Amino acid sequence: MIRKNLVGALTRALITSVFAAFALAGCGASTPVDHNDADVAFARGMLPHHQGAIDMAKLVEERSENPSVIALAKRIASTQGPEITTLTRWLTEWDVPAQEMAHGDTKGNTHGDTHGDTKGDTNSGTNGDTQGGDESAELTPLSGEVFDRRFLELMIKHHEGAISMASDELRDGRHTAAKALAQQVKDSQQAEITEMRGLLERTG
Repeated sequence: MIRKNLVGALTRALITSVFAAFALAGCGASTPVDHNDADVAFARGMLPHHQGAIDMAKLVEERSENPSVIALAKRIASTQGPEITTLTRWLTEWDVPAQEMAHGDTKGNTHGDTHGDTKGDTNSGTNGDTQGGDESAELTPLSGEVFDRRFLELMIKHHEGAISMASDELRDGRHTAAKALAQQVKDSQQAEITEMRGLLERTG
């Protein structure tokens, strides 16, 4: 009799636990959130920023005669291209557009300021500043040592913007892989800034 009562009690407890588990799953309580707004802002801001750096780097081979500057530009393009692919994939997985929709815009157009978001807005001129088009336009008519010097000056500034965005992600982000990429960006671009400053000194 005692054994029968014990089995019955265990069975009821098991059934209760199963129903509780389904209830939690149904309300989403058991599903952790793997990214947050800072991760989205980092990906959105870094995408056009990286593209701007690649656009600048593509100008180097035909305008520079400095092997070190040419090698640096090729390295920048070969590194940041795959990172763009990764950032784009994350945004797709998170089901968010690459650019934030303007207030009241349901078509994904990004022709104005967004409401309340300055980190992720790639048009806002904040940490995600994307002046690559202006920089490329400035560099296009230059050549030789004049080009090298201006390219290095602009790319140093560009890298400093990327490091600022990466620091924001490391401080505020949640997505493990995004934070790892932010650390990689910060470390590699800081090293390239040091390299570019050395090249500037040698170009006079």
